[in-house]
Amino acid sequence: MKLKPLADRVVVISIENEEVVKGGIVLPTAAKEKPQMAEVISVGPGGVVDGKEVVMYVKAGDKVICSKYAGTEVKLDDKEYLIVRQSDILAVVE
Repeated sequence: MKLKPLADRVVVISIENEEVVKGGIVLPTAAKEKPQMAEVISVGPGGVVDGKEVVMYVKAGDKVICSKYAGTEVKLDDKEYLIVRQSDILAVVE
């Protein structure tokens, strides 16, 4: 199944890195805060949203930083995706 976002929404998947703290202790994913780095999977068409023209600046494959508590989590085919508005994306990592 494929997720196709509408309007100014973007589907991303979190990029999680295993974290080792000082002293060599490995923190499991459940013990860490929600990651902010993500990869764009698909992008909506943009258009007129709330009376304003929205141009999409991100594309599939971009690495982005999202607001910490933004979006809606969706689990599909044993993967967890996040659907956010383009305005919740803070930066594109190059």
